[in-house]
Amino acid sequence: MSRTRMTLAASAAALVALAAAGCAPQPQSTPEAAGSKDAPRCTTDHPSLHKRGQLTVATDSPAYEPWFDSNTPSNGKGFESAVAYAVAEKLGFERDQVKWVVEPFAHSYAPGPKPFDFDINQISITPQRAKAVDFSTSYYTANQAVLALDGSPFAKAGSLGALKDARIGVQVATTSYQAVLDQIKPSKQPSVFSTTKDEVTALRNGQIDAIVTDLPTVFYLAGAELENGEIVGQFGYAGGTPEKFGLLLPKNSGYTSCVDRALDALRADGTLAGLTTQWLSASANVPELKR
Repeated sequence: MSRTRMTLAASAAALVALAAAGCAPQPQSTPEAAGSKDAPRCTTDHPSLHKRGQLTVATDSPAYEPWFDSNTPSNGKGFESAVAYAVAEKLGFERDQVKWVVEPFAHSYAPGPKPFDFDINQISITPQRAKAVDFSTSYYTANQAVLALDGSPFAKAGSLGALKDARIGVQVATTSYQAVLDQIKPSKQPSVFSTTKDEVTALRNGQIDAIVTDLPTVFYLAGAELENGEIVGQFGYAGGTPEKFGLLLPKNSGYTSCVDRALDALRADGTLAGLTTQWLSASANVPELKR
């Protein structure tokens, strides 16, 4: 389930100071846009919030591990749930001021109004999607990965070329489809499924030989959904650069810079790195597949 990056030119120390002044839980904070005295401040009653005094966060359902735990985003467990609450804290929200809503993945970056402040759902930052929505700075860099069944002739593929004749399944509206076409260059058109569950069913039933999706999701599927799942390997994709996930906000949201500041502060103080290690550490041990 894969998903243009904006950065602030400041030192780590300056970022931490900025976050403490602008996004920490204080009644007053720095202006949303640096140098603009009239810009709204990053407080919990910001006029761009979907509902003032509340942070409305969206994700899809079901919400899979390791991004979430027990399909319960509100429990703070799983990488994306933990990131969402860390961002909320930097923005000044108490835990009970965070409200979760369901937003199907393919709907999240469609043009139009949004019933949330940001969506966190392994959404890759792409120029095409950014025409209709805002993206925060990246909170995670993800590789694509390949999952097959133990005993399959493709389970021990040591290169992307060795997967050329595999029947590959991907989820609809994800970047995995284009990644398969550009990197694996399969002889057969990839099969597209509505959900990850549908992909798993097709793999079990022999309709496809392998699934391609983001690496942490492959870990979950291999560990929890398939008794005989085999992680073949991982590969990078996004125009030759790593694929980055961002928080998705309504187009031209006045709250985007506030969310960016919160993420920059979490990156500067080591929180993001800590959460990545806590929830996604197994990703480092998967072999890299090349042509």
